[in-house]
Amino acid sequence: MQAEPSRPVVAVTLGDAAGIGPELVARLLASRETRHGIATLLIGDPWLWAAAQSLTTLDVPTVSVSSTAEARSIGAGEIGFLAVDSIAESEVRIGEIGAATGRGTLDVLTICLDGALAGHIDAICFAPLNKASMKAGGLAFEDELHFFADYLDAEGYICEFNTLGDLWTSRLSSHVPLKDIFELITPDRIEQAVALTARTLREAGYTAPRIAVAALNPHGGDAGTCGREEIEIIAPTVGRLNAQGIATEGPYPADTIFRRARDGDLDAIVTMYHDQGQIAIKLMGFERGVTVQGGLPVPITTPAHGTAFDIAGQGIANVGPMAAAFALASRMAANRHRAPLVETVA
Repeated sequence: MQAEPSRPVVAVTLGDAAGIGPELVARLLASRETRHGIATLLIGDPWLWAAAQSLTTLDVPTVSVSSTAEARSIGAGEIGFLAVDSIAESEVRIGEIGAATGRGTLDVLTICLDGALAGHIDAICFAPLNKASMKAGGLAFEDELHFFADYLDAEGYICEFNTLGDLWTSRLSSHVPLKDIFELITPDRIEQAVALTARTLREAGYTAPRIAVAALNPHGGDAGTCGREEIEIIAPTVGRLNAQGIATEGPYPADTIFRRARDGDLDAIVTMYHDQGQIAIKLMGFERGVTVQGGLPVPITTPAHGTAFDIAGQGIANVGPMAAAFALASRMAANRHRAPLVETVA
């Protein structure tokens, strides 16, 4: 393989072995144009990769590497394949939650994180995983984001971003019960969420991100008659952010803010809780959504959908979100790596 140290490295995983991840990766990597400008490192079990190619009737050539340290020697147009032994074929039940598949997912992700910490990997794009399987397999955190943050010793505010083309959303609270969100609506969390949003969008190539904050209460609180969080917490914080030089709009009522985003007036919306943004994003373009793990020292992306156990093994999964996740990881890796990258449309 020809050494090309200037090219950013993006690691790709096959995701949960019982879901649609393996077939998505086969379809993704079969397109040479998708991989233009970056070094692709596929990490996974050989039998699972072979099964994915068989299911999709695709033959995707790879070049073997023995460790993540060899990733930067991957030649132009080549896919490096780091073979691992994370799960036996006999342990997998297609379309079912399982501790073995969850443990295998964690093992592969850990290899990726170690590679990132060592400076061998510039971004990670993982195929869909299953939280229930991962928790059964040993995940000790509420979700993968907190696992990543702990493993990478990330400091400061973290959150998931969901993207749809040029629109990004972040949130103050994520995988918590609705009854618990109110104690998380604080000036400090709003400031941190907006600042992280601005920083992450710049890493993704936005020079002057247009960011707005959603209100919490119906109709933005109706001047305090339907909740006072907007008056007492959100609006004053937006004012302070602008005074700090972080251009921020809002708060705007949640039932109209996404109309402005749809019309192209905003680049990012900071929502107050998980479904406030997720419902809108998935309705506007479920087949194109991408999740970005925000606040980490390395870009990590994945499709916004899950493992789709109901159609796993049928070879009919839509590769669109996986391609979009990979394209975004590649762009962010290139921006951090300061290497030229020709952007492709999934």
